[in-house]
Amino acid sequence: MADLSLRPLAAAVGSSPRVLLFLFGSKAGLVQALLARARQDELALLDRARIAGAENRDPLAVVSDVWAWLAAEERRGLLKLWVEGYARSLIEVDGPWSGFAAATVADWLDVLGEIAPDPDVRTLILAVLRGAMLDLLATGDLERVGAAVNRQLELLRSAGGSSPLDGGSVGPARAAIS
Repeated sequence: MADLSLRPLAAAVGSSPRVLLFLFGSKAGLVQALLARARQDELALLDRARIAGAENRDPLAVVSDVWAWLAAEERRGLLKLWVEGYARSLIEVDGPWSGFAAATVADWLDVLGEIAPDPDVRTLILAVLRGAMLDLLATGDLERVGAAVNRQLELLRSAGGSSPLDGGSVGPARAAIS
């Protein structure tokens, strides 16, 4: 956000920096609106995935679809803004991003609860997706990072006992990441 200039953005959308400031209140407000819009897209994707899961689709395939959406090249710029907002909410706890990180975690855990009732498994899935996203943004190495995400999903799939997504034990998958 520090690098974001309103002039080129305003020109690109046929407006002026003043109008953008009027509409969004600040540069941070504009970025928050962009992230809110992206969140709507994410929720629509997850809703489609949830519906597909209700039709006996593999819940881990749903997570794989979410990863593919996050990893898409066209979302990298937006995801970088998300990371900056997330970090700012941790550093500037009383600033304009106050609570953003915590709200993001709560939102994702809530959505993931529809495919993984076990709170430990939801947290594991979220940690894998978020860590992979950060790694991808830092390195651009989609092949390596995507393989790691797929490996973790396979570890969850092959976990002993009942399915960890159905509330069963994570078993070997938990040990494999310890």
